[in-house]
Amino acid sequence: MIYSARVAEVFLLNDAKLPMTSTREQVLQNLLNRQRCTINDLADAVEINPISVRHHIGKLETEGLVSSEEERHGVGRPRRIYFLTEKGVEQFPARNVRLTSQLITQLKHNLGADQVDKLFSDMAASLSKHHRVDARLKDLNLDQRLDLIETTLTEEGFTVQVERTDETITIRETSCPYFHVGQKHSEVCRMDQALISEVLATTPERTTCLLDGDNHCTYVIPMESIRAAAIIQ
Repeated sequence: MIYSARVAEVFLLNDAKLPMTSTREQVLQNLLNRQRCTINDLADAVEINPISVRHHIGKLETEGLVSSEEERHGVGRPRRIYFLTEKGVEQFPARNVRLTSQLITQLKHNLGADQVDKLFSDMAASLSKHHRVDARLKDLNLDQRLDLIETTLTEEGFTVQVERTDETITIRETSCPYFHVGQKHSEVCRMDQALISEVLATTPERTTCLLDGDNHCTYVIPMESIRAAAIIQ
């Protein structure tokens, strides 16, 4: 069990990126990080004009690395969203989706449901330990804990926005390093949820999810729960 958890952890947490130099590679990298982008999104990220982006996207679609679909976005005409195919994702060896997915599938087949749950709980704990979250929590007030969540998730490869009002805390993840594996194994969503839960001493409610086709994952924590956890505000 310990060996199995360690093997899965290595594949999921090894998030090294290849150096991106050419415009083509930058387009691929942005699609990997953000999952779903418009032409204008990519033009802003790569800092070239939309016409040039369309040229690169056209070639990538021909090679089977990128695909697209129309998405409704408010009133007016639908917009076209671009994303990596499985072949496109596998251009990044450290994130070999097929191998990682097969590994997790085999673990599920060999282990019982309780052991699978423990596997992902252990991996979430390992993520927290890797970032030294427990040691950094001492004497932190709420704002400092929210900063810690944002910093830790960013270091892990998420794109994070944290908002606080008098009534709720909202944490949005507009990109996820586990997205492509999570399409077949949604258990990986426990990783970030467990981290947030540890830092805020309460379980967050996930109200939207990238895996469900939403534009981001959203976690909501009522301030009442924060007060009940006696976190310094």
